[in-house]
Amino acid sequence: MSSQPLPIVQQQPAQQEPIVAKKPPVGPEALRHKDLRRGTWWQKIPAYKAVDEATFLDHAWQAKNSITRVDKLVQTIQDLVPAGFVEDLESGMKRAPMSVRVSPYIVSLIDWEHPYEDPLRTQFFPVASRLLDDHPKLGLDSLHEQADAPVQGLTHRYVDKALFLPLDTCPVYCRFCTRSYAIGLDTDEVEKVHMRPNEDRWKRAYQYIASRPELEDIVVSGGDAYQLRAQHIEEIGEALLAIPNVRRMRFATKGPAVMPMKILTDDAWLDALTRVVEKGRKLHKDVVLHTHFNNPNEITGVTEAAMGRLFERGIMVRNQSVLIRGVNDSPETMALLVRRLGYVNVHAYYVYVHDMVKGVEDLRTSVDTAIHIEKHVRGSTAGFNTPTFVVDAPGGGGKRDAHSYEYYDRDTGISVYAAPSVKPGQLFMYFDPLHQLSTHQQRRWADPREQQVMIEDALGKARGRAR
Repeated sequence: MSSQPLPIVQQQPAQQEPIVAKKPPVGPEALRHKDLRRGTWWQKIPAYKAVDEATFLDHAWQAKNSITRVDKLVQTIQDLVPAGFVEDLESGMKRAPMSVRVSPYIVSLIDWEHPYEDPLRTQFFPVASRLLDDHPKLGLDSLHEQADAPVQGLTHRYVDKALFLPLDTCPVYCRFCTRSYAIGLDTDEVEKVHMRPNEDRWKRAYQYIASRPELEDIVVSGGDAYQLRAQHIEEIGEALLAIPNVRRMRFATKGPAVMPMKILTDDAWLDALTRVVEKGRKLHKDVVLHTHFNNPNEITGVTEAAMGRLFERGIMVRNQSVLIRGVNDSPETMALLVRRLGYVNVHAYYVYVHDMVKGVEDLRTSVDTAIHIEKHVRGSTAGFNTPTFVVDAPGGGGKRDAHSYEYYDRDTGISVYAAPSVKPGQLFMYFDPLHQLSTHQQRRWADPREQQVMIEDALGKARGRAR
């Protein structure tokens, strides 16, 4: 037998088929979600011209220098705004149901040379010239959170979920807050139901949760979890994790959208949250952070760094937006928001059709608008990063898919929803803003008798279709 090695056969490389593009190359517009504002942009604001990066990224400086009065805002932006804007703002704030508190971060992101068109100004600073009369069927606590509260500060509506409100303050106050009956200081328009931090009240909430074995999911909101001291984050987390039936917990905060630097510079708060998340994981319980971005302009390089820090610690972040006129009520803006959220590791979870909140009729959009935008957003990114568009049914029906109505009359603006797993046998109505209806329908809404005719007609048709 020959010991000669076998010859090596030289294989010819296979000819590869050329790659045929099925889609044309994308242009810069398709990659806008990666284009985040960076640098010292805040220095264009007169009062922040000399503020260095270390100072601006200090959460304590942000909180101390937040805007709470018109005169403080005027001192900050000085003569950037067009003539007449300050007077318009002063009149608007006198009619607002929410007090004002806005971080320097948000102030610096607003285009003050064109404030009427700016989506961030729209959310936080009311102007009288844009305000509209409230819808006649609007109420202060439109979602009936207090009616569904077995103890103060705890709403139990869904079978397995409760909303816990340990406090009534936020790092900023949004004009459109659905909890304007309680959040912030009293205003000329609204005397608040106050829910300040109180451990005895918290204990009553824990006792109720422990007494209801069906409660597995607790949302810790307020107010805002950003405003809880590190000690309180840990105390609340420990207390809820110790209840055997609690399986899931969500800390809810607007903070990452309006003051992301807290996650970068408040180590005590973030460490406390991290310990709760890690303890939950060891107990096989899910603890996550829910936040609230509404417009792509809110997401900057600072946001990216903050969300990266949460991601490194294994803290999942989900986002809940509100559909707001002039802020995100176009398919292009909403799609950009959703993709930008995904880029910074935030899962788009819900988009709410604007609740029927007192004093902000100019911000509301229709159910039809939500359905139209959802159609365009779906497919623009992965399904797990695509939000569900919902109506939080007035009267306590809970969140319903916007398109899942029993009946919807686009002429009268009345949509009717059923919530068989929440409140079986009941129907809940949402009302589109009157300014988006025809002149004829607006006249009908001005007549109480016609209002009743429209409502009874919608309910009758909904009952005929419900199943």
